[in-house]
Amino acid sequence: MNPTFEVLALPAGFHTWPALAQATVLGLLTLVSEDGVAVGAGILGALGAMGWHPAFWGTCLGIWLGDAALYGSARRWGRPLLSRPWIQRWIPPQRLAKGQRWFARRGAVALVLSRLVPGTRLPTYLAAGLVRMPFLKFALVTGLAALAWTTLIFAIAHAFGPAARHLLSELRQGALVLPLLIITPWLVLAGIRRLMPLPQVGRRLRTSVLRWRHWEFWPAWLFYAPVAAYLAWLMIRFRSLTLPLLANPGMPNAGIVGESKHAILNQLRHAAPNAVPPSTLLEPGPQSRRLEALRQWMAQHQVEFPIVLKPDLGQRGLGVKVVRHFPDAAHYFAEVVAATIAQAYVPGPFEAGIFYVRHPQESQGRIVSITEKVFPHVEGDGIRTLEDLIWDDPRARCLANRYLARLGARRSEVPPLGAKVRLVEAGNHAQGCIFVDGMAWHSPALEARIDAISRAIPGFFFGRYDIRFSSVDALRDGRGFQILELNGASAEMTAIYDRRNSLATAYRTLFRQWRTVFEIGEAHRQSGHRAPSLGRFLEDWRLARQHFAKCPAAD
Repeated sequence: MNPTFEVLALPAGFHTWPALAQATVLGLLTLVSEDGVAVGAGILGALGAMGWHPAFWGTCLGIWLGDAALYGSARRWGRPLLSRPWIQRWIPPQRLAKGQRWFARRGAVALVLSRLVPGTRLPTYLAAGLVRMPFLKFALVTGLAALAWTTLIFAIAHAFGPAARHLLSELRQGALVLPLLIITPWLVLAGIRRLMPLPQVGRRLRTSVLRWRHWEFWPAWLFYAPVAAYLAWLMIRFRSLTLPLLANPGMPNAGIVGESKHAILNQLRHAAPNAVPPSTLLEPGPQSRRLEALRQWMAQHQVEFPIVLKPDLGQRGLGVKVVRHFPDAAHYFAEVVAATIAQAYVPGPFEAGIFYVRHPQESQGRIVSITEKVFPHVEGDGIRTLEDLIWDDPRARCLANRYLARLGARRSEVPPLGAKVRLVEAGNHAQGCIFVDGMAWHSPALEARIDAISRAIPGFFFGRYDIRFSSVDALRDGRGFQILELNGASAEMTAIYDRRNSLATAYRTLFRQWRTVFEIGEAHRQSGHRAPSLGRFLEDWRLARQHFAKCPAAD
C-alpha cells in the first residue's frame, strides 16, 4: 500500500504532484490537525514519499498562517462583539484594558507556552487579537514558535518513523504537567503571603531574576572576576605587583586607596580656584567641637544649608550625606568619628564624571570618557507609598533594598500626584545613580580646560573628575562647572554602565583602562620612581576596609 494513504490518507499519486501543490495541501490540512499533519509529513519525508522542503515548509507555513487567521479574526470581529451590552456585563472595558497591558508585558511568553500546553493555543491567540497585540510582534513570536515546533516534530518523525505518533501522544500527555509546574509556585507564594507578613515576596523573586538579567546589577565578586584575572596577567607581563601604584606619583598609592580627599581638594583649589566649592576638614574629636568648627567655617565662608558631609577617606560614595540642619550634622558626627569633609552643596542640576589620561611622555592629556549621571526618582500618584512606587518601577526595584534603607521611615509616605521624589544624592553607581554615556558633551575647549587643571596638579596623570554644572553649553565652553572631587587610579570609566553597552564592551573598556594604568606606571618606573612596598599597600587597604565598614549609607 502506498505509504501516503497509511500516514495522511492523501490522494493516490500525491507523491508525483508539484512541490508547491504538495506544500499547499499540507498547509490547508494543518487547519484541521496541526500536530497530526506535522507528524505525517515528517514520516512521509523520512520514508522518501515526498521531498523534505515541501513537507517541512508546507506544514510550518500552514501552522503559522492558521495562527495568524485566529489572531486576525479576533482582532477584526472581536471588538464589535465585546461592545455589546450583554457581553460587557461579563467583560467590562476596564478588564479588557488590563488584559491589553498584561499582553504588552508578557504576551510573548504566553504565546510560546501555548505552543507547548494542550488546550491553550486557541484562547491565547484569540485573546492576543482581542487586546490588539501588535501584529508584527505576534507574527514574529508565533512564526519562530511554529518553526521550532515543526523542527522538533520532524526530528522525532525522522528518528522514530511511524512510532512517532505514539511518542507525540505521550509528549502531549506529559505536557499536561506543565500547567501544574507553572501554577504550583504561584499557589505556594500565595500561601506564604497569607501565612507570613511578607508583602514583597513575589516582587523580591521577580527582582532577583531582573538583577541577574542585567549585568550592571551583578555582585562585585562576579562582575570583577575577569578583571582580576586580567590584572594578574598584567602583573606577570610587567613583572610587578605594585606598578599601578606609580600611575599617579603625586597621590598616595596613586589614588587607589588611602588618599585624603581633603588634600586633593586643596590641590584642586590651587589649580582652579573658581572651579572648586568651599570645603573644610573636620578632624576627629568631641561632637560639640566638630559642630562648633562647622559653624565657624559656614559663617566665615558664607555657606548655607544644605551642605555635604563625607568621610575624608571615602570610596564608592560611602557615607556621603546631604545635611540640612545642625541636628542632622550632630547625628552624622555621632555615626562617623573619622575625619570628615564639609563641602558646600552644589545643586547642579547636571552631574558628570570626566575621565582624564596623560602619558608621562605627552605634553597634553585628553578626555577619554564622560559619564552623564542621572539621579533616579519616582513620581507620586497620591495613592501608592514610596515603597510601592519603588517596587513598581522597572529599574528602581533592582536596587529597592538600598533605596528603602536610605528612605527609612519615609518609605510609608504617600507623595501627592505629580510630586517627584529623588532616590539618591550621591552620583555613584553603587548608590543607585544611573550612568549614561555623555561623550556628546565633549569639546576641545572642555578638554583644554581639564588638561590645564590636571597639569597644575603635581604627579597626576590618570583619574576621574566628578563635577556638577548648570548648563551644558557652559560646560562645552570649559567653564561653569564645579569639581566635587578627583579620583585616582582606581576610578572607572563609568560610562560602561550605560545600559546600551554590552558586557563585552564593559570588559574591553576596563581591560584597556588597566593596561593604561600599567603603561603609565612603567613609564614612571623607567624614569626612576619607586612604588610603595606591597606590605604597606596591603596595610593601607586593610585600614581602609575597616573604615568603610563603619560608614553610614549614603544619600
